[in-house]
Amino acid sequence: MTSLKFVFLFLLISFSASAQKDYKLWLQYNVVSNSSIASEYKNNLKEIVVLGNSETIKIAQKELQTAFQDMLGAIPEIKSDIKGENNLIVGSQSSLNAEIKKELKSDFDKINTEGFIIKTVFTKNKKQIVITGKNDVAVLYGVFSFLRILQTNKAIKNLDILDSPKTRIRILNHWDNLDRTVERGYAGFSLWNWQKLPDFIDQRYIDYARANASIGINGTVLTNVNANALILTPQYLEKVEALANVFRPYGIKVYLTARFSAPIEIGNLKTADPKDPEVINWWKNKAVEIYKRIPDFGGFLVKANSEGQPGPQNYGRDHVDGANMLADAVTPFGGVIMWRAFVYSEHDANDRAKQAYSEFQPYDGKFKDNVIVQVKNGAIDFQPREPFHPLFGAMPKTPLMMEFQITQEYLGFSTHLIFLPKLFQEVLESDTYEKGKGSTVAKVVDGTLHQNKLTGIAGVANIGNDLNWTGHPFAQANWYGFGRLVWNPYLDSEIIADEWLRSTFSNDENFVKPVKKMMIESREAVVNYMTPLGLHHIMDTGHHYGPGPWVSNLSRPEWNPTYYHKADKNGIGFDRSKTGTNATAQYMPEVEKLFDNLETCPEKDLLWFHHVSWDYKLKNGQTLWNGLALKYQEGVDQVKEMQNVWKKTEKYIDSERFHEVGMLLEIQYKEAKWWRDACLLYFQQFSGKGLPKGVEKPTQTLDYFKSLKFPFAPGNG
Repeated sequence: MTSLKFVFLFLLISFSASAQKDYKLWLQYNVVSNSSIASEYKNNLKEIVVLGNSETIKIAQKELQTAFQDMLGAIPEIKSDIKGENNLIVGSQSSLNAEIKKELKSDFDKINTEGFIIKTVFTKNKKQIVITGKNDVAVLYGVFSFLRILQTNKAIKNLDILDSPKTRIRILNHWDNLDRTVERGYAGFSLWNWQKLPDFIDQRYIDYARANASIGINGTVLTNVNANALILTPQYLEKVEALANVFRPYGIKVYLTARFSAPIEIGNLKTADPKDPEVINWWKNKAVEIYKRIPDFGGFLVKANSEGQPGPQNYGRDHVDGANMLADAVTPFGGVIMWRAFVYSEHDANDRAKQAYSEFQPYDGKFKDNVIVQVKNGAIDFQPREPFHPLFGAMPKTPLMMEFQITQEYLGFSTHLIFLPKLFQEVLESDTYEKGKGSTVAKVVDGTLHQNKLTGIAGVANIGNDLNWTGHPFAQANWYGFGRLVWNPYLDSEIIADEWLRSTFSNDENFVKPVKKMMIESREAVVNYMTPLGLHHIMDTGHHYGPGPWVSNLSRPEWNPTYYHKADKNGIGFDRSKTGTNATAQYMPEVEKLFDNLETCPEKDLLWFHHVSWDYKLKNGQTLWNGLALKYQEGVDQVKEMQNVWKKTEKYIDSERFHEVGMLLEIQYKEAKWWRDACLLYFQQFSGKGLPKGVEKPTQTLDYFKSLKFPFAPGNG
C-alpha cells in the first residue's frame, strides 16, 4: 500500500510539474544559466524603485519580483524613492522626478500613449535603469519587454529602447459560444464560465490577461461572430462587467459581437431596420446601459449578411447604413464598430473571391469615423496560402483592419505544428502598389499609407481551457507571434521564433538553431502537403478536417471543393485572369499584370489565378502534374524531417513537452501522407498520368479515403 501511495504521489508531482510548464506559456522565467549575464543583472539591479500604487503598477512590481526570483534566485529590495545608484526605476512619466523627466524629455516626444522607454540614465553621475511610459499600462508593457531581454539572456549595458505599438486596436476575436463550445476551437472549451460568473473569478482569466499584456494585446472580443443576442441582456452584461474589471489593469478592453437582429430577439421590436427610429433608439439605449457598467467598453464587432447572419440587407439597406447606425450609438462614449467584410452570397456564384471587394469597395469613404472595416487576409477564407485581399489596395478613405486566423481551422487543427507568423508576415509584406511601389499591406493596416487614425489587427483566437491553452505546445507560438506582429507589423518572424523558443524552452543554441529553422519552414510544409501551387479550399466539408477535393454535392456551389480546383482532363485551377472571372482586375495595375499573366504569376499562386494544363512546364522543368505530385511528397518529407529534428532535442527540454510534441508530430506525419495520397489519387483521375519518381505510392484506394467520416470533429459549431 505504501509503495502505491508513493507511485501516486510521484505521478501527481510529475503531472503538476508538467502542467505548470505547459500552462506558463512563454512566461516560464527559467533560471538564467549564463553566469556572466546573471552577474551583470545582479550587479546593476541593487534595488527596484516602484513609483505609483495603481493596480497596474502593482502588477508590474509583482511581475518583476516573480521573474527575478525565478531567473536570478533573488529579488532586489523594493523601494518607493530613489537613493544611491544601480536602481531599476519603474513608473509613469508623471511619477518621475524632475531630473529624470528632463533627461528623457526628447524620448517621451518620440513615443505614443502606449509606448515605453527602457533606458540607462545618469543622474548626478549615478547610473540608473528606467522603465517608463506616458501611463501605467505603457510601463507594464515596458516591464514585460525588459524581462524578455533577461529571458533571452541578453545584456543590459547602456540600454536605450523606445518602442510604441504601430496599431491602435490589437485584439483577439474569440469565437466562443455561450454554451462554452468554441467554433473552430481546438483547445477544449471556452475560457469563459458564464454559469459561474460574475461571482467566481477563475485564475485563468487573470493569467489570460497577463499573457496578453506581455505581448501588447489590448482588446478581446468575448463572443462568437455568429452572435447570440443574449450576451446583450442584463443577465450577461453583469458577467461581462466582471471580466472587464479583471482585464482593465492589464490594459485590455472588452468588446462584444452585436447580433443585428437583437432589437427583435431581446428588445421585442418588430424590426431591426437600421433606419427605423425605434431600432436606432434601442441601440442607443443599449450602449448607455453597457457603458454605465463598463466605462471603457471597446465597442462592437459585427458579422452581418454573411453565412445566414442577419444584417441591414434584410431590410433593403446596406453595410454603411448598418455600421453607421451602430457607430452613432457608441460615439458619445468613444466606442468603435468593427464591421466584417467577410461576405459571400449563393446568388453570385461567379467567383466567391470577388464578392467582398465588389460589395465593399463602392462604400469607400462613406463610413463614420469610428467604423473600421475588418478584412480577412485573403479573399476566400484563411487558407494555408492566399494572395493578399484586394480590398487592402482599394479603400484609401476607409480604415481597414486586418483579420488573421490564429486557430488552425484549415491547417490541421491543433495537432499540426505550423508557425503562423510566417504566413502573417508574408501577407503584411505584400505590396498593393496603391500609392506606388512600397505600398505594403502593413502600411495600409497601420495607417501610415493614408494617415488613418483608427487602426488595428484582429486574430481569431486559438485559446481554450486545455492545460496548455492552445492544444499544442507550439500553437502557443502563434498566439505569441500574433501579439508581437500586431504591436509591430514589420517584425521578422525569425526574431519572433527566436524570442519564443528562448522564453518557452531553452537558450541553448544547440536547441534554438535547429528548432527555429523547423518552425520557419513548417508553414511551407503544410502548404505543400495540403494545397500546393495555389490550390485552395479542398478540405473536407463542414469540419474542414482532412482532404475532400471530391466533394461536389453541397447545396451552394461555392461550398464545394470542386468549385475551387476545377480539375478536368485539360488541367486544374481556377481561372481568375481576364479569360476567366477577371478577379485580377480588383488589384492595382502592377499587381494585376503580375497575377494575370500565366508566365509571370508566382508559382505559389498559380492555380489560384489560372486553369493550367497538366503538361504545362513549371520553372524547374517539371510538368504541372509531376510538380504537383512532387510538392505533395516534399510536404510529407518536410514533416519527417521535423520529426528527426525534434528527436534530437530531448536533452535540452523537459520530458513532458518533449513527448507531447513527439506524439503530435507523429499524427501530423500520418495526416500529411493522408493528404498526399487522397489528393493525388483523386486528381490522377483527370491527369491520367502516373506518379513521378520520388513520390511514394498510396497504400489505400481513393474509395477508402472517400469513405472516411468524422461526425465529431472538434470546432464544428
